[in-house]
Amino acid sequence: MNVVIVESPAKAKTINKYLGPGYTVLASYGHVRDLPAKDGSVRPDADFSMDWEVDPKAKGRLKDIAQAVRGAEHLYLATDPDREGEAISWHVCEVLGDRKALEGVGVKRVVFNAITKAAILDAFANPRDLNRELVDAYLARRALDYLVGFTLSPVLWRKLPGSRSAGRVQSVALRLICDRETEIEDFRSQEYWSVKGVFRTGRNETFEAALTHLEGRKLDKMAIATQADAEAAVRAVEAHEYTVAKVERKQTRRNPAPPFITSTLQQEASRKLGLSASQTMRVAQKLYEGIAIDNETVGLITYMRTDGVQMANEAIAACRELIGTDYGSRYLPEKPRIYKSKAKNAQEAHEAIRPTDVRRTPADVARFLDRDQQRLYTLIWKRTVASQMESAVLDQVAVDIASPDRQVILRATGSVIAFDGFLKLYREDRDDAEGDAEAQVEGKVLPDLKEADPLALLQVLPEQHFTQPPPRFTEASLVKRLEELGIGRPSTYASIISVLQDRNYVRLESKRFIPEDRGRLVTAFLASFFERYVAYGFTAEMEEKLDEISGGRIDWRIVLDEFWRNFSASVDETKDLRIAEVLDTLDAILGPHFFRASEGNPDPRRCPACADGRLSLKLGKFGAFIGCSNYPDCRHTRPLVPIRGDESDAVKEMEANGRELGQDPATGLPAIVKKGPYGYYIQLGQTPGNGGEKPKRISVPRGTDPESIDLASALALLSLPRQVGIHPETGDEITAGIGRFGPYIRMGDVYASLKGDDDVLSVGLNRAVDLLANSAKRRPAGRTVGDHPADGKPILVKSGRYGAYLEHGKVRATLPRDESADAISVERAVEILAAKAASAGKTKTKAAKAKEPAAAKAADTKTKSVRTKRDAGADASAKTASTAPAKPAGKTTTKARAKTGAKANAKASGGKAAGSSAAVDPKSRRRSR
Repeated sequence: MNVVIVESPAKAKTINKYLGPGYTVLASYGHVRDLPAKDGSVRPDADFSMDWEVDPKAKGRLKDIAQAVRGAEHLYLATDPDREGEAISWHVCEVLGDRKALEGVGVKRVVFNAITKAAILDAFANPRDLNRELVDAYLARRALDYLVGFTLSPVLWRKLPGSRSAGRVQSVALRLICDRETEIEDFRSQEYWSVKGVFRTGRNETFEAALTHLEGRKLDKMAIATQADAEAAVRAVEAHEYTVAKVERKQTRRNPAPPFITSTLQQEASRKLGLSASQTMRVAQKLYEGIAIDNETVGLITYMRTDGVQMANEAIAACRELIGTDYGSRYLPEKPRIYKSKAKNAQEAHEAIRPTDVRRTPADVARFLDRDQQRLYTLIWKRTVASQMESAVLDQVAVDIASPDRQVILRATGSVIAFDGFLKLYREDRDDAEGDAEAQVEGKVLPDLKEADPLALLQVLPEQHFTQPPPRFTEASLVKRLEELGIGRPSTYASIISVLQDRNYVRLESKRFIPEDRGRLVTAFLASFFERYVAYGFTAEMEEKLDEISGGRIDWRIVLDEFWRNFSASVDETKDLRIAEVLDTLDAILGPHFFRASEGNPDPRRCPACADGRLSLKLGKFGAFIGCSNYPDCRHTRPLVPIRGDESDAVKEMEANGRELGQDPATGLPAIVKKGPYGYYIQLGQTPGNGGEKPKRISVPRGTDPESIDLASALALLSLPRQVGIHPETGDEITAGIGRFGPYIRMGDVYASLKGDDDVLSVGLNRAVDLLANSAKRRPAGRTVGDHPADGKPILVKSGRYGAYLEHGKVRATLPRDESADAISVERAVEILAAKAASAGKTKTKAAKAKEPAAAKAADTKTKSVRTKRDAGADASAKTASTAPAKPAGKTTTKARAKTGAKANAKASGGKAAGSSAAVDPKSRRRSR
């Protein structure tokens, strides 16, 4: 008998089928042991020896594995083919060795990139030994993370109460997010203008051209800075006649992107599918481990933790065969495309993420997959096939239009896809504004122009712009930036992001990362006192050393020793720091962002409450805040939010009176942005006095900056709900609106919430149909009888456990047995629902009335009980006084009398201890004093 160890039971089940009866396949369920979460688990003074602790959940599984291995011929370690997989195999081996379970058992390691029968059998035909270099790389990484966490976190606890280390790599990722936020806060928008001319050719064709030269000099982006400059430029353009001065034509080729690696898969899944990094990896894990297809479990993709872009020769051949058959020879390049990884040590040399069999198209497997699995598999399939297709060819044209004296020149550009090539199947998305300019040019067709052609100037259009701050990171752009800097590795990106969110150092709003105040404090502290260890270059250099260890080119203990000597010395330097010193340092660093001077507020640190106090950074139980130096006499505080004086006034004005945007052309009423108890909203018209008609209002969608709303967007929101279109299958109207729970899509009685990037004002018909289809799957079956005449909401007839019933809003009424669910009319349904509502109202009234005497009776009983106890206490006191031995006159103190009474009361009320609050009448105590 042979025993095989894998991580997951799903993987075990699939592999067991492939290997047959001579093998027992068991799952370890991931790592079986780890470093205990206590000080001393890694001992630098003992050559970095480590203490390992078996996970309590793994004890039973390890016992089963040990029993199975005893007497077996071979133990095959078939965990994942990366560093973590190698580490799991090593841990299992170590535990079994300690239990003397491996005596006489041959131990071999098998690795495979795909869970298919051919890949599994090939791996078992070519086993190897455990890779010691990969294990050493794991030990070095685990020890580093432990030493940083358990050394740095206590420093943070002592010097920055309420904080802890985000982790060795996570702290650097947090710094990226915080640094970007600082850039945004420091950014000052600048006004600039562009000028376009609209021209007509002799063949009556029109096109636009942008002004590039004025008065013989080339204009840069900010050259036309004000409206006055723009008006002067418009006059200069209008003063001339124009001809075509130069025509440049060229062809460019655009090559396909390589197949996915872990980071690019996470980025594209975020951009195209809206999946987080952790969601992407969970779905990819299922596709890798296997999906049940026609009574057989099949792994659909290769291993998903990799940064190698190479593909197996048989996979390339299969792609080329499919392209030639399905798309034609024009789309098949002469030679296969061979991709090479840029990484020095590409995740221990794995293949790219690709379908295990490219002939298994998304359409073929769609019925076996859930929605996310189907979307992710389609993405991987298309990217893989497109990577072997012919390049796209674009025809680009640039035309210079000039005045006779060449003092004014305008340029028109256009780009047309001459041959779509791989774009026929797949187009890679871009982050933020990367592809904006390209998108504007691509698809823009210019007339057939020749040099010296005369042109008629029809119109000159000035346009105002403002420079924009750098965008906050999305998951996709953060992963891309981490990869560019060489920070972390593909298998760690999802966990890096999760840790930052779980520890409340960042939050995700509208798919953008915003640092929390605690995260900013931690970053400022580390950058001040441990700058080297959160430096991008140092962290990337450490990752390279870890890769060197896994390649067997450097000893892992040497790397750890060098790191620890310098790191422990930096920690020792902070031991004498007082919290006040730390706060002063952080206040000096973060002060420019939290206290910003402006014309309206030249001294932003002046306390607005007491006028003579100074505002500064403070620490409390729940984190950092801004407080006054005159505390406790002045208790003014505010959250850790950077607000300039003029911005503060604007916010206060909006909250108090609202911000008027302009008048609605249709009604003449003003559109106003206001803040209420539940957030910002838009109102049409002023709030009337008593008895006046309530103005129309609508909530500002979550994630929308209220200060960015203009009149056009306000009127568009006020016009909701809007018609999106007609459902192509049912013919029903689909509408979009904003309700109590946010933006939604509606068709009849089916509602679907809008989330993420879906905009209630622009969501299209195709997206709406998709959302409604998914929403309908989650709703119980029912039929719409019609709309209720009172409110226009649908009346539904549904089937329940006890028969058919009607539903309207929150009212449900059982359908009488003599009524047909298929033939009931709206009028009859309204009668049944009205009767049910009236019956429910009477029941509530009776219940309320029944409660009144019961409550009164309970109150009366309670009063009597109190009197009884008091009387009993008084009787007991009298009895005690009459039977107690006489004391000398003048010696019975007030305290003694109270104590005696208390004991008596305690006895009368059930034996409460003397001196308890329930045993002493506070009124008598006050009188005795």
